[in-house]
This record gives sequence, C-alpha cells and structure tokens, in this order.
Amino acid sequence: MHYQDHLRVGAAQINARLGDVDANLERHREMIAQARLSGLELLVFPELSLTGYSLGNQVIELACPAHDPRLTELAREAGEMQTIVGFVEEASPGEYYNALAILQHGELQAVHRKLNLPTYGGLEEGKLFTHGSELTQGSVRPGWSATSLICADLWNPGLVHAALLARPAVLCAPINSASGIVSEDFSNEQNWAVNLHFYAMTYGTPVIMANRFGPEGESHFWGGSRILGPRGEILAQAEDREMLIEATLSRTAIARARFELPTHRDADTPLVRDLMAGYR
Repeated sequence: MHYQDHLRVGAAQINARLGDVDANLERHREMIAQARLSGLELLVFPELSLTGYSLGNQVIELACPAHDPRLTELAREAGEMQTIVGFVEEASPGEYYNALAILQHGELQAVHRKLNLPTYGGLEEGKLFTHGSELTQGSVRPGWSATSLICADLWNPGLVHAALLARPAVLCAPINSASGIVSEDFSNEQNWAVNLHFYAMTYGTPVIMANRFGPEGESHFWGGSRILGPRGEILAQAEDREMLIEATLSRTAIARARFELPTHRDADTPLVRDLMAGYR
C-alpha cells in the first residue's frame, strides 16, 4: 500500500467559558467548520475545552458519559476530520476523569483519560479526578497514527517514553497552562517550549500542542499553541489571541528524522525494564 505523504493538521486556541458547556460547544462548532474549510485532517482542542479548568465541585454537574449526544453531534460536524476535544467524563457515579473525546467518521472513536494528575502549586486535579491507566493510539488515516497525552502527562518522562514507543506518527498535546500556576519562578511559557522541542526532536515525532488563551477568574492562560515538526522545528505558532493554526506534516520528514536519530530502534526496552524493576 502506498501511504499519503502529507497530513494537514491544526490546533484550535480558544478560551473556554468556565462551566458554560453550551457556549463552548458553539465555539467548537465554529472552529470545526473553519478547519474543515481549510482541509484539515486532524484538529486538536485544549484540555477541558468544553468546560473550563477551575471546576471544583462543578465537576459533578458538568461531567457527562462518553456517549453523550452533544459529543455525538460534534462528531457528526467533524465528519472525516479526526477531532480531539477536552471534557469531563463520568464513568460511574462519583467517578470522573479529565478526558479527551477522539471523534471521527461521525462517531466517538476513543476516550483518553489523563494519567498524571498534578497536585502542586495552584493545581488540584488529584482532588477532583480519578487518574487514567491506559495509553490511547488510533489511526487518523492509512499510514498516519496519533497518540494523545494531556498536559501534565508530558511532564512525566516515563509516560511520554511509553506512549512514543508505539511509534505514532503524531503526538497530540492538549493542555491548560496558565502563567505562574506552578510557582512564580517556574515559567510555563519557557519550559513548555523546551519540553515540546525535546520530545519532538528526540523521538522524531511531530507534536500538536493546543493551549487556551485568555482569562479564567484570576488566572491568565498564555496560549502559545504550536505545531512542531519531527526535528523540533516550529511549523506554526499561535498569536496572543483565539485562533486556528495549521500545518502540513510530512511522512518522509518523519522517516528521515527517525533514521538519523533512531531513538525508537535503540530504546532497549528489556534493559530499561530490568533497570526499573528495583524501583516501586
């Protein structure tokens, strides 16, 4: 089979209204329509894009099952374009996940549940959500697969390594990053740039990072959404406003980057497993 060399991808940098799912759904519809007009095949929204971030006890009111009709309707509007949307998933009464709905072909294809729930600085997700326990990878189109990790998932190097060992063509990174949320001395703006560049370059894997831009309460979400190529190069970067960014990825460029720096080939998983066996 001859695979298509190029994939058109995008990140929707929006600012969710806290707790207003209806307004956020409308914003998603607008971005999805714009992306489809541009011929995109993969579109990534920020973490918790349908609800906002500082939910507290609103988690109970805003959570919905994965097969909620509103997600199904978004899937229909997305059509053949794989669209990744952030929401609060109710798995059972009182069991809630910071999750992604992966929509395509008019249906819900998969759900990814956040693995690493931060409880430091101004972050209190461990009090609200149950942590996920599985990696999620799926096909975008023949020859093109994608895996998703949510925000703090990417600050656990072991999780990123495990996710990328499966050799996805693209890493999707929906985040909710506010200025100064970790500490006054930790710059999310600068450190996210280092984080994303490192993983894209080391694994020869393009990254689509979608962050919010704008206020929520006393927090300011700084945006900076970007699409990186397989050498860590920036292919597209958002301005300081709500907007859609787009880029074209090349399967040939990914192959060359991975051939020249064979991180996957030389991962030596059995050795790493043996070395980690003594740590619990």
